[in-house]
Amino acid sequence: MPTHHKTYHPYISPFDPCPPIAVKSYSTPPNLYLGFQPPNLPQFSPREALKKGTLWKVFYDPYYSPYERAKEGSDS
Repeated sequence: MPTHHKTYHPYISPFDPCPPIAVKSYSTPPNLYLGFQPPNLPQFSPREALKKGTLWKVFYDPYYSPYERAKEGSDS
């Protein structure tokens, strides 16, 4: 199962004047993993689709920054 949040390790120069960020992350949209749109996908109501930005539930992906995910984990 592919994950929507990926990480990578950028090159860190010994001459970089700023403190390096050792691990960077990014989010990939769910439509990359679907391939094609099958018929009869579940849909949001029109009002909710306007809020979510898509009509089909499988294409909805709420974006969370890595810092928001870290806060969620520390609350529990």
